[in-house]
Amino acid sequence: MSMTPAQAARQELTGFAGQLVGPDDSGYDEARAVYNAMIDRRPALVARCGDTKDVSQAVGFARDHGLPLAVRGGGHHGAGLGTCDDGVVVDLSPLKDIEVDPRARTVRVGGGCVWGEVDRATHEHGLATPSGIISTTGVGGLTLGGGLGHLSRKCGLTVDNLLEAELVLADGAHVRASADENTDLYWAIRGGGGNFGVVTSFLFRLHEVSTIVAGPTFWPVELGAEVLTAYRDFIPHAPRDLNAFFLFGSVPPAPPFPEELHLRKIAGVVWYYAGEDTDAAARVMAPLLDVLPAPLLHAPAPMPHPAIQSAFDGLYPPGDQWYWRADFVNDIPGDAIGLHAKFGAELPTWKSTMHLYPIDGAVHDLAPTDTAWSYRDARWASVYAGVDSDPANAEHIKQWTVDYFDALHPFSAGGAYVNMMMDEGQERVRASYRDNYARLARVKADRDPRNLFRLNQNIQPATGS
Repeated sequence: MSMTPAQAARQELTGFAGQLVGPDDSGYDEARAVYNAMIDRRPALVARCGDTKDVSQAVGFARDHGLPLAVRGGGHHGAGLGTCDDGVVVDLSPLKDIEVDPRARTVRVGGGCVWGEVDRATHEHGLATPSGIISTTGVGGLTLGGGLGHLSRKCGLTVDNLLEAELVLADGAHVRASADENTDLYWAIRGGGGNFGVVTSFLFRLHEVSTIVAGPTFWPVELGAEVLTAYRDFIPHAPRDLNAFFLFGSVPPAPPFPEELHLRKIAGVVWYYAGEDTDAAARVMAPLLDVLPAPLLHAPAPMPHPAIQSAFDGLYPPGDQWYWRADFVNDIPGDAIGLHAKFGAELPTWKSTMHLYPIDGAVHDLAPTDTAWSYRDARWASVYAGVDSDPANAEHIKQWTVDYFDALHPFSAGGAYVNMMMDEGQERVRASYRDNYARLARVKADRDPRNLFRLNQNIQPATGS
């Protein structure tokens, strides 16, 4: 009888510092789980890597045995790209080292960290680097796809603050990518996803960010068109210290939200002002608030940076059903606003939502070809997310998401933020990298010619001359 991949790995991977988990092991179901419970895949082996040597061995095992290879950091991707059926999952979660250098204003982060861990470590020194909006998200996945979040307008994308990375390549080699070393990789990993190797360590630039003013403002969902119109006209002209993303959603049925608002559908804005002066924050928010009716709730308040970064964690714990679609957007004309208002009022479940993130300020300081992340000239990134804890609602939330996307896609810029795409096909990937795709394909052909790292928003290796 032939050995299973897990049995073979235990025999072949000598000196493996981490843990090798197969389908017959007691911790298998926990080891294979990802954030989105709609994803239920059964890998042949989960290699929980304890160090870089483990990563290299696990990559080599998958390569030499012809097995599919998935790489998991935080496991948050909606399409479940951090896992696979009948293949090898390289699980980076044990790689948790974080080293803050407050004098140099840098932080070195292990590939298995999540953003909440980084935020807590850097906040002790009054520093932060841009990330997303949910602190349980993995550092690796969010970074390699670009990194949009609360600090984007002031400090740029996460990749704009990536100084170097250490990677394990398809051939098992361990290399460093920076502005001075392996510059092709350094360009490609800043937005090109996990196509080029397994990043075991990141070095980020830090900024002085400590106490900030943040929180939501909610209006009745019936005012959705009016609020979105005012937001569209307001945010491009706001100072860079202010970030605000628009959303349709429902008021969570828990404190600190007033009980009379629980589960009420709303149109809203989530504010982030990169400073602790509440009067200054109020002044820069005023041009939007002054043109709209009185809100149901206006709750921006001073708080530590990590508090707003983790504010959505309780609302969206691991184990919910998720289905996402996304687009980059240049303009939001009246017809699009009407469609947004329609679908925003038809949220299928109370956790389902639509977010519209601004892309301007510091993000526009770089050109589309400066990094792999191409859409520097876009104005917003939209995401439609059907979410519910009940598997019985999976098809319902998926249909709302797809219908919303189909209705608004004609108004899009073409591609989407790859961190918020499902498995939507090669043409969609090409559209999301535009003119950068050909260069990415050449780097892919050089670094991963057999496309070992293909369980991602895949960039296929260039062929021919």
